[in-house]
Amino acid sequence: MARAAESVGLLAGKGTIMKRILVVEDEASIRELVTLNLKMAGWEVLEAASAEQALELMNQNPPCDVALLDIMLPGMDGFSLCETIRRGDANIGIIMASAKGQEADKIRGLSIGADDYITKPFSVSELVARVEALARRVRRASGESGEPDQLVSGPFVLDEKSRVLYKSGKPIDLTQVEFQIMELFFRNPGTALVREKILEGVWGKGYFGDVKIVDVNIRRLRMKIEDEPSNPQHILTVWGYGYRWNA
Repeated sequence: MARAAESVGLLAGKGTIMKRILVVEDEASIRELVTLNLKMAGWEVLEAASAEQALELMNQNPPCDVALLDIMLPGMDGFSLCETIRRGDANIGIIMASAKGQEADKIRGLSIGADDYITKPFSVSELVARVEALARRVRRASGESGEPDQLVSGPFVLDEKSRVLYKSGKPIDLTQVEFQIMELFFRNPGTALVREKILEGVWGKGYFGDVKIVDVNIRRLRMKIEDEPSNPQHILTVWGYGYRWNA
């Protein structure tokens, strides 16, 4: 077991960095334009038209790396939302956006926990660049390396730091062995993995137990992640060979 992570690396391809941003903007046209460009830049975007909706989304999904908050919102304003988010997450990067462009707004936003400030109308390319720069600073400040902390595949997110699997934002409790099997699948999407390779990748080369232990753990994983374990859509059997991950 001590060599499991090392063995997984032998089969691993390059993981996908899961970048997630919360965009809170009540003007639908602006929100859609920003969201489109962020998605094109590789971000997963949570969209909200109000602070209240934003807080609901944050409670229902894995943590975001960055939040883009409009100041003028219906109900709770962007300043109050910034304070609320910052109280719950010291690491998230926060950018405030406002059409006012007033120095007082900028000072207030930065004083209550925002990391950056952008004035409307703004260039979308500039916004994306600032989001990327802030994400890099947040990652460095938290002591994270360049290796991805999260792998994403369809509705699933595998958080390698917290060792939790999420399906559509809902956490799924896994044993360490189950988690390592999922790591192997996520790093080899669409690839048929023979049972012996899964055994070696998770249990290590020094493990001489029965290969059927792979089948037992696959059955347990299907019970946890599949909507219908008897008709799996994600962990597929490759008859006479092994298993293949399908997002």
